[in-house]
Amino acid sequence: MKILSYILSPIFALVFYALLIIFHPIQWLGLKLFGYKGHKFVVDYMNFTLIKSLLLLLIPVKFENKQDLPENTTLIFVANHQGMFDIPPIIWKFRKYHPKFVSKVELGKGIPSISFNLRHGGAALINRKDSKQAIAELTAFAKKINTNKWSAVIFPEGTRSRNGQPKEFAVNGLKVLTKYNKDGFVVPLTINNSWKVFKYGKFPLGIASPISIKTHQPIKIDSLPFDELLAKTESIIKESII
Repeated sequence: MKILSYILSPIFALVFYALLIIFHPIQWLGLKLFGYKGHKFVVDYMNFTLIKSLLLLLIPVKFENKQDLPENTTLIFVANHQGMFDIPPIIWKFRKYHPKFVSKVELGKGIPSISFNLRHGGAALINRKDSKQAIAELTAFAKKINTNKWSAVIFPEGTRSRNGQPKEFAVNGLKVLTKYNKDGFVVPLTINNSWKVFKYGKFPLGIASPISIKTHQPIKIDSLPFDELLAKTESIIKESII
C-alpha cells in the first residue's frame, strides 16, 4: 500500500496546488465583480473540487448528519482538529450557514487561494503570541457573525493532532464567541481519519483512509453556564473519535 502512495502522492500534490492557483484569480474576480456573494460562490466550489481531489489518494469524505440545524441564527461549529483536510468538507457541507474560520494569522499570507479567502472571506486571523490582538480580533469576529447571522468554525485544540489523539480544549476562543452570540447554538463536530493523510509525514501521503465528519445535536448557548457548555461540547466530540 505504501508503494502505491509513492505513486499517487505527486499526482495529488500537482492537482491540489494547481486548483489553488487556478481558483486564486477566480476568487478575485468573484469578489470584484459580484462582492461577497460572488466570492463565496467561488470559495464553496473550490472546496468542493479540493474534496474530490482526495479521491486521487483513494480517500472519500463521508458525512453523518442526522441533525436539523437551526437557521436564521448564529451557529458555532466546534470540532477536533486533525489536519488541513478538516476544512474543505466543513466549508462545502455547511455552506448554507456561511462558515467562517478562526485561524492563525500566519495563514493569511503566502498561500494561493487560501490566504486570499481568509483575508477577504470574513475569517478571524489571530496572533497566538499576542493575546491582546487575539481577543480584540475574536471579539470583532464574534460581533460580525452575530450581525450577519453567519456561522463560526473553531478548533479549540489550537493545533492539529498528528496521531488522531485529541488534545485538551482551550477556553478563550469559544468563550469570546459564545459571549456575543447567546441566542445561537454550538454544533459539535467529530472528525476522524484526516490525520492519516500525513501519517508518514509530508511525503508520501497516506491513502485509502476515508475521512468522516459527524454532526452532533446543537446545544443552545444560553442553556448552560459556559464551563458546562465547554465540558459538554468537548465530551461529545471526543466520545466519537476513533
